[in-house]
Amino acid sequence: MRFVIAICILVSSVFTAQADTLMMSIESHHPNVVSLEFYSQDYDRAWPGDGQVYLLEDSQTHEYNLNCEAGETICFGAWVRNQSDTYWGVGLNNSQQCTDCCYVCGGGGSNIQVLNP
Repeated sequence: MRFVIAICILVSSVFTAQADTLMMSIESHHPNVVSLEFYSQDYDRAWPGDGQVYLLEDSQTHEYNLNCEAGETICFGAWVRNQSDTYWGVGLNNSQQCTDCCYVCGGGGSNIQVLNP
């Protein structure tokens, strides 16, 4: 009986994901309002989620503390509100490619991502 319990505990600990956070810092210098979302590359989820977006309406640095799983890769996607053809990162709906817009959960925080016109 002890052997079975030990196996159950071991299996449970192997498959339990570790909750963590990632701090993302974004600053927009675009003259228009910019929509922003963060997309997991490992799970089917986004922040803020539920069809919502964050709005960048000024040129100040905005910080977003995302609850995520340790090791999860998260990319930002931003676009001029109502003009998804002007975008940064992975754009609207995680539909573009990027080289420097993704970070790993639990790895600290991002550098400030500046969205220039």
